[in-house]
Amino acid sequence: MDLQRIDTQRTYRELLELITTLALPPGEPLNEQLLAGRLNTTVTAVQEALKLLAHDGLVTVTARHGIYVAEANAADLAELSELRLELEGLAARLAAQRATADDLAVLDALCREQEAFARDEPQRLFDLDHRFHQAIAAAAHNRYLAKTLEQFFGLSRRLWFLALPRLGSLPGAVGVHVALVEAIRARDADRAERLMHAHVEGFYAEARAALEEDRS
Repeated sequence: MDLQRIDTQRTYRELLELITTLALPPGEPLNEQLLAGRLNTTVTAVQEALKLLAHDGLVTVTARHGIYVAEANAADLAELSELRLELEGLAARLAAQRATADDLAVLDALCREQEAFARDEPQRLFDLDHRFHQAIAAAAHNRYLAKTLEQFFGLSRRLWFLALPRLGSLPGAVGVHVALVEAIRARDADRAERLMHAHVEGFYAEARAALEEDRS
């Protein structure tokens, strides 16, 4: 792998983090030279990374207004939730059928880690929730499914960050995660799928309500 490609990938990851955590908020103009200085990289790497982010739908490139962070809205959240509901449910079902002892050990450890966090640390709980969903996807042993879910997570993440200060479901997710792991351990695919579907659906409903509140 050549150095330019490595630099582009690093720059892409750093810009993705800035955009999805709202350090670069929706509508923010993006100057390639300023970003290169900020990230200690080359303008070429920034240009290539921005092309990838535009393909992801996180950056908008126009002849009239230049390059800026794509806008975020509740409609985007609704479209993404339709896909994640089905795919997350499928991942839980497959995990119940295919999880190994090592997969279960990882899920148990994540549940214990999440239980130890203070309930007034929503961002840390959010990050742990993401790791838990990644572990479920890994336990499904379908790399295409895991890759697709991770892509959708990247698109959804900044919408969740917009709503995060008012989300109350994250602390309660600990109990749901424990129940999910038990369903997977018991090889109860139907229950695992139902639990995951309800978990994701409830979270999206709460996030959507918070975003709509911002608009009112």
